[in-house]
Amino acid sequence: MGRIDKENYYLDIAETVAGRSTCLRRHYGAIIVRSDEIIATGYNGAPRGRKNCVDLNYCTREALKIPSGERYELCRSVHAEANAIISAARRDTMGATIYMACKDPDSGELIPDSTSCSMCRRQIINAGIERVVIRDTKTKYRVVYVEDWVREDDSLPENMGLGCGCGGCG
Repeated sequence: MGRIDKENYYLDIAETVAGRSTCLRRHYGAIIVRSDEIIATGYNGAPRGRKNCVDLNYCTREALKIPSGERYELCRSVHAEANAIISAARRDTMGATIYMACKDPDSGELIPDSTSCSMCRRQIINAGIERVVIRDTKTKYRVVYVEDWVREDDSLPENMGLGCGCGGCG
């Protein structure tokens, strides 16, 4: 067996971090790496001192049947990316890479095509992180350049399917 490549090495660590998640819907793990050094880790769970969804055995978004990617303000959890960024100094996140893995809490299987929500994207941008590496399978992953998120601003009306506000768009 050959030596594991660096991207999968860090993704393995992010996947292990996801094992600490306390969310009933998704187990996310994230690590921030700069200059081949782990700066911070994070997983999704309730803010310190508050009860976790796994302890309550209740998820508001699940109870209300809210689809994935919507109404995050109802979620008890701080997302993995946010927790990692909170634990790091900005001087250490500038130019860094954040590695992410997402697993289904029931099956333990990786969830392919997972990505950061729009709130976490904004935090990643402001933290100065350059790349996001997201695990899809045990050996396959995607690399997203944060500059693409800046350029393809998902908070603008035309990127939200709302038109540009000129009156002529659908």
